[in-house]
Amino acid sequence: MTFSRLISTFFLSLSVAACSDTSQPSYSAEQKESITVLTADEVSYQALNPARGDASPRAGILWGDITKDVPSGILLKFTEGFSSPPHIHNITYRAIVISGEIHNDDPDAANMWMGPGAFWTQPAGEVHVTSARPGVGGTGFLEILEGPYLVQPSEKAFDNGEHPLNLMHSNMVWMSTNEMNWINTNDNTSGPQATLLWGDLSDGALSGSMIKLPSGYHATLSTNGGDLKAVVIQGKLSHVVEDVTTSKEIIAGSYFSSAEGVPHSLSCSTQNECMIYVRTDGQFSVQ
Repeated sequence: MTFSRLISTFFLSLSVAACSDTSQPSYSAEQKESITVLTADEVSYQALNPARGDASPRAGILWGDITKDVPSGILLKFTEGFSSPPHIHNITYRAIVISGEIHNDDPDAANMWMGPGAFWTQPAGEVHVTSARPGVGGTGFLEILEGPYLVQPSEKAFDNGEHPLNLMHSNMVWMSTNEMNWINTNDNTSGPQATLLWGDLSDGALSGSMIKLPSGYHATLSTNGGDLKAVVIQGKLSHVVEDVTTSKEIIAGSYFSSAEGVPHSLSCSTQNECMIYVRTDGQFSVQ
């Protein structure tokens, strides 16, 4: 996809309005059954690699099952100073730092500590190490599109033709829908912003994006043409699906999802801005 095509597609897929729809929502039984809200303190963790005992990162499943050939999303907690041996994975994964500082690169690369909001990809078959900064530790969100997710020795390395990416939050290009233009994150805007991390935002295509809500902002997030999976990356929000769920406070590491067309009402705390990772095979809107 060309850069101009990418921008045009983003304009079509993300809409922002200052006022909200006052009509009463109506949901099908399927829509109601699809709604999931999992707060950060409800996530259950277990050792990612039980053979390493306490030295293993802790994994919390948000959706799917990383031991099976299904799309999955998990949270990974790394202790302070954790450093893996050089290894590969049998499949490609994508990840976002939620807290602390994490390094992921070639075994000989200098440490590049990625903070909250940073995005990285790890191609299948490429030798790498993953570390958490001493005295800090780190938590990240990791997503796979197929499984199972295996950790294998460097001797099994192969080239799958993909290239790794480490992208700091400060280097991301965000779109302000108020100005209908791509802008830098340092610009002071009053409305939501979005950045495409991977995939294609056209109808029926799978993609992963991040949206950013200013502190104190009230928004409604929904999808058209595909399911919604969303992970809170930064900040504190109140979440409710009107007439279906009770209001819950969700912080970084929380997860919510639904079938298409379900409006998730979000109110970002007045203390800090909020960032949410959005995965869908349709188009999403923020109103």
